[in-house]
Parts: sequence; C-alpha cells; structure tokens
Amino acid sequence: MARKLDQILVIDVEATCWPGAPPEGQESEIIEIGICTLEVASGQRLDKRSILVKPERSKISEFCTQLTSLTQKQVNKQGISFKQACSLLEREYISKKRVWASYGEYDRNLFERQCALRRVDYPFSAGHINVKSLFGIMHALPYEVGMARAMQMCGLEIEGHHHRGVDDAWNIALLLAKLILNRSTPHSAHDLGDS
Repeated sequence: MARKLDQILVIDVEATCWPGAPPEGQESEIIEIGICTLEVASGQRLDKRSILVKPERSKISEFCTQLTSLTQKQVNKQGISFKQACSLLEREYISKKRVWASYGEYDRNLFERQCALRRVDYPFSAGHINVKSLFGIMHALPYEVGMARAMQMCGLEIEGHHHRGVDDAWNIALLLAKLILNRSTPHSAHDLGDS
C-alpha cells in the first residue's frame, strides 16, 4: 500500500502516571491522543485535536492531573474507549496510509503495547518519524534533548499547556516543520521518475 506523503500526522499521547510505580492492579495507559496535521509542502499546521480516552485499568492520579491538567471526571465524561479512538484515527485521519511522527519512541511503544494488550488493531503505518532523534541529528547534537529544550534552541515559545497531548502535538509539529522547511531545494516529482 503506497503511503500518502502530503501530510504528516503528529501525535502526542498522555497516559496515567504516578510519582513512582503504578498502584497495585493499575498500569499506565493512554488517556489523551493529541493530533496535529502538518502539511508537508508548506510546513503549515492545518488543525489540532484532542481525543480523550477512558482508562480501563487505572485511575487518573492527583500527580497526573497536576502534570497534564486532565481529571478523571473530565475523561469519564468526554472520553471514548481506546478501541474507538484507534478506529477514529483510521477513519478520519487515514492513519494507516500516512507517515506519522512523535517526539521520541514513548508514544509509539505505548500504542504498540496497549494495542497488543487490548487486542486492538494498531492504527498507524510503519512510517514513523522520531522527531527527537531527527532534531538531534539535524542540529549535530551529541545527544537527544527534550521538546521544551528543542523549542528553546529554535527560539520558539511553547504554546498551550506542556504535557497536554493536543498542545504538545501542536508544538512538535512546529519543530518538525522547521526541520522540513530547512531542507535543500527539492526535486520535482517529474525529476524523480517512477523508480
């Protein structure tokens, strides 16, 4: 299946978390999927969206609320099941046919683990961009840096609430756009031929 390369889906997830190990009988699971659609040709961020996901095997701790601003009541009221969220990504964002990106491997690993545990069809293509590694490589850094530090290095302000998936996806998309737009002059599709 040929991938669509006109847009990149920038994803950032938030998950249930605690100051230490999860309480007995609970596990870290996705409670928000933040999405920002990035147009590759222009580097424009087209839209952003927050999909809240009801946790099934954990509760949102006070620590998690302080970090993300998400509450158990809010997620219970506005959230959908993880399976519904994955179906929505495929249906509305054509996620299996597009390249997607996240800042680091955490989001991809968490999606893969939760899909396997819940026996839910993985909603993404294999075409994943690790913006954290890409940023470090493009800036010739000796090691990877966090998203906030990368924004600072580029002279960019963080918009919204850091550690809210929807806002982090929006900011990560801006970093990725800067990396894409700094590329050398591209060949036209005609020059590339069919190979």
